[in-house]
Amino acid sequence: MMLEPSIDSLQTKIKSKYSLVTLSARRARELSETDAVLVEHSKSHKYVGKALEEIEAGKLYIKK
Repeated sequence: MMLEPSIDSLQTKIKSKYSLVTLSARRARELSETDAVLVEHSKSHKYVGKALEEIEAGKLYIKK
């Protein structure tokens, strides 16, 4: 089973794996309450997968 999007493509957007996990978990909690996905035609049915797709699309990022 392949993780989609891949960890390599996600780490081009966010370098730290810890930050990636934290951001996706927070966004997954938001999605469970609102279900307002920022990406059209999400492949994943789970909230964490949708959050990872948003990160890959550049819709979510960490402010510096």
